[in-house]
Amino acid sequence: MNAGIVLAVTLGKRLGLEGLVDGAVKLGGRPGACRPGRKVLSLVHAMLLGADSIDDCELLRAGRTEAVLGHRPMAPSTLGTFLRSFTFGHVRQLDRVLGQTLKRAWRAGAGPGKGRLVIDVDSFVGEVHGHAKQGAGYGYTGKLGYHPLLATRADTSEVLHVRQRRGQANTQRGAVRFVEELLARVRRAGAAGKILIRADSGFQNKRITARLREQGCEYSIGVKQQRHITELIAQIPDQDWRPVTDYPDTGICELAETTLGGDRLIVRRVHLDAQDQQTELFTYWRHHAFITNRTEPIHEVDQEHRQHAQVELVIRDLKDQALAHFPS
Repeated sequence: MNAGIVLAVTLGKRLGLEGLVDGAVKLGGRPGACRPGRKVLSLVHAMLLGADSIDDCELLRAGRTEAVLGHRPMAPSTLGTFLRSFTFGHVRQLDRVLGQTLKRAWRAGAGPGKGRLVIDVDSFVGEVHGHAKQGAGYGYTGKLGYHPLLATRADTSEVLHVRQRRGQANTQRGAVRFVEELLARVRRAGAAGKILIRADSGFQNKRITARLREQGCEYSIGVKQQRHITELIAQIPDQDWRPVTDYPDTGICELAETTLGGDRLIVRRVHLDAQDQQTELFTYWRHHAFITNRTEPIHEVDQEHRQHAQVELVIRDLKDQALAHFPS
């Protein structure tokens, strides 16, 4: 039942993952400092096989799994000692390994090369239980947990960058630095073509858009329905709204645009059909707006921006698998 892990094991060997970890992660005299590469491999393989806690890593020693792995996996107690020795600096060392691994994989043929790269940036709440979780807090959802940042590649769903944050962190906390690190990482990895960054309104920040323009990147970022935004939308003439022909028959969807600063402000408004036989007294539109520096036709830009929602599938998969008992 664990034969599928052979693909991941082979890929790890081709990329030299164990050697990368051994060269980057230095725990010094801390407990568990020996052979960090083998321990990280054991953790990665366990997560791929469904482990979502340290004790679950015992599954690597069940049956003939060890023969499939090609190495002797570390015991859960050893892995626990190893992880508990980490500080923030050691986590950053692992982050460096992620960047180096991405570079090797992309240069082996998995990267976009000179092609276009679409990246989705988002944050999510990783709910936890227990009073002893370091850094856990109550955020905007009212649930105890963490609030990490995540960046994924749209066409492959691979995680390009991730940053852990406290549960009570505002969505924009550390976002500028995160985007800067993300762009530097994918450029080092070999992304030589155009880059499109998609994000929701939590990442609407003048510093972020300025950095993206400096780097020659395209972006489409959601906009909060603040007063000056609603006033701009209200000033759009009725004749400027264009119908979206592929919208379901359950309602009406229209597009229009104006400007916000130096960006295009594209607005999508949706009117759902009444679910009963009563006559509607007022026509109610729900508006969704986003800013972009793209120059393509409005329908094309809007359609691709809406595909940003697919990042939620990656988040769901992470929560259903390795992050089910986040962060252990």
